[in-house]
Amino acid sequence: MYLINLKMKKLLLVLTSLLITLSISSQGNKNLAELLGYPKDSKLLIIHADDMGLAHSVNTACIRAFDNKGITSGSIMVPCPWAPEIAAYVKDHPGLDVGIHLTMTSEWDLYKWGGITPSDQIPSLLDKNNYFYPSVEELGKVAKGVEAEKELKAQVDKAIALGVQPTHLDTHMGSVLANPELIKIYLTLSELYHLPVLFPRAYLTWFSPDVAKSMESKIFLLDNLFMLEPKMITGKWIDAYKKAIEAMKPGLNEMIVHLALDNDEMQAISKGHDDYGSAWRQHDLDLVSSPEFKELLKTNHIILIGWRQIRDLMNAPDLK
Repeated sequence: MYLINLKMKKLLLVLTSLLITLSISSQGNKNLAELLGYPKDSKLLIIHADDMGLAHSVNTACIRAFDNKGITSGSIMVPCPWAPEIAAYVKDHPGLDVGIHLTMTSEWDLYKWGGITPSDQIPSLLDKNNYFYPSVEELGKVAKGVEAEKELKAQVDKAIALGVQPTHLDTHMGSVLANPELIKIYLTLSELYHLPVLFPRAYLTWFSPDVAKSMESKIFLLDNLFMLEPKMITGKWIDAYKKAIEAMKPGLNEMIVHLALDNDEMQAISKGHDDYGSAWRQHDLDLVSSPEFKELLKTNHIILIGWRQIRDLMNAPDLK
């Protein structure tokens, strides 16, 4: 996830009215855990797999992780070549907790994609070869809001047309956080599709106090988001995850993992990228599948949930 420097004044202008309309009742003094039927001080955790649809090896790994209950959530990169495969699987397994990994970047050197909208309708999102830009910074400098909204809506609509009933929206590489206009679109999509979005509570510090206050009661705000970074890897693969789990506080937490089989396909896709590359993703798959990881969750009294529960609560009649 990328933290983007935002101009507060501009954010205030574009977000104030939207955030007010998105405000959700907190049902008295009950917090999310209580609304879901858990004790108030519960440590709720979504174990989430990014990048479904990126490759066949990613899809295979995510299906395995769902099957052995190593993850509770995943999200699909609709513009990627293998999205139809995982969408078909999700359609045939309606109990899976799967959202849309809104995608506006294409980071690999030799494996690229563009939008699903015709390129002449979204030129500001594409490089000279009609691929998405490789970095969030490049995207944020050139993206036009009207084109980004068209493409992101198209991604959600295509997933739904393929039979996916999304549980939430999140963002590949944090691309919807690239500038204030894109953040507005992200929150607009939440309202339009009645879906929770991945948005850490810590990001409220980007906003002016009155705007931040208008968001504080949203039930989908994450109290903590953890994703392994290269600098955290100092010993065993599980060590950084163990540290995060043992330090986890009550509230809504999400742990993002990146899964794939370390095979010829994934090695070719991620060539030149050790970070979040083929071996990395195999390590994450082995981690979430391991008895040691599951025992760690149990001994730290972690309650596993998915975005579906939050989506359904968000759309309950007495919360609208």
